[in-house]
This record gives sequence, C-alpha cells and structure tokens, in this order.
Amino acid sequence: MYKTHSCGELRAAHAGQSVTLAGWVHNFRTFGGVVFLVLRDRYGITQIVTDPEAFPEAHQVIESSRAEWVLQIEGVVKMRPSDQFNPKMSTGEIELEARKVTVLNQSKATPIVVSREDDENEDIRLKYRYLDLRRERMSRNMVLRYRVTKFMRDFMDKEGFIEVETPILFKATPEGARDYLVPSRIYPGHFYALPQSPQQLKQLLMVAGMDR
Repeated sequence: MYKTHSCGELRAAHAGQSVTLAGWVHNFRTFGGVVFLVLRDRYGITQIVTDPEAFPEAHQVIESSRAEWVLQIEGVVKMRPSDQFNPKMSTGEIELEARKVTVLNQSKATPIVVSREDDENEDIRLKYRYLDLRRERMSRNMVLRYRVTKFMRDFMDKEGFIEVETPILFKATPEGARDYLVPSRIYPGHFYALPQSPQQLKQLLMVAGMDR
C-alpha cells in the first residue's frame, strides 16, 4: 500500500515505507547507469533513484523525462549512505527508490530554468510569471508574506479589532493630489478614483459603532 506524501516531508523516520510522490522534475543526472532525479513540489524536493535491473519500466520512464515534466512516483524510502547525506536538502538523508512511474504531464523546454536561482531578465520573468513563481525563492517569499500577515491579523484579533474591507475605488473628490481615474461603464462621463480621503470610511465605521 502506497501512502501519498509531499516531496518536502520525507525524513529518515520514513525509511522502509512505501510512498507515492507527485511533482515537477527539478533536475536529473546519470551516474554509472543509475539515474538520479530530483522531484519538486511546493513543500520541497526529494531525490529519486532507479534500479534498471529490478524495475526496468520505471527506469525507462525516468530516463526519458525532462525538466518540468510532472511525474507520479511510487517507491520505497531508503536511507542514503552516511557519506552521501546532503545537508542542503531537508530530505538529504533519504532517497526514494522508484518502482512505478507515471507521466502526468510533459513539458517543452522552458524559457526560464526553474531549478536555477540566477536572476533572469526581468521582462522574461514577468512574461512567464507562472514559471518564475515555481522557484524556491519566490515560493518561500509568498509563504513568508502569508505568515507575517497572519501573525498581524491574529494579534489584532486578540486585541479585539475586526478587519473591514473598504472600497478600493471611490467617488473622486476635488483634492490637490494627482488622481488615478477609472471610467464608469454604467455612468458615461463619470469616474471612480482611489480614495484620497480614506479617513471618511474609518469615521463612517466608528459612527456605526465599530470602535476597533
């Protein structure tokens, strides 16, 4: 029975267990007839190995895989030799011996190398944002931002505050600052703008009884 795990959660304690992983091909290399493939999902990466004699079909599929292909791999978690531990990987003490490999989706050569953290041209990164966001650094930044925001919201909640979403666009007011106008489709000749007097919204809530 194969149990589904994420690529970043396997540890030495899972050695000997039959597990299923699914993710993108991060990178791969061949050494002495054995293919070493690194599989990635948003939780981390895990090294995959194949035994061409014991599981030739799995070996053949992995050998033909390319970067950013999506694979589902069933196999057994094994400890690496102590001299082959990789301290740079959270799963660096183990590897997964693939016994069955299913190609869920193939990929053409990508304009951005996801496995490399080198700074690409900014225009290319923005054009292929979905690839840029697969990178470990970008994923880590999004998770960090979420945790910081959640910490602030949890703190404010404990202090009795409530969060109210006020309008992003508001009726334009004749102020001195330069406005960013958005024309109204329903009311021709009228425009919405970013609120230049957001304190009005705060005061409206306070008068309504929302003291925090």
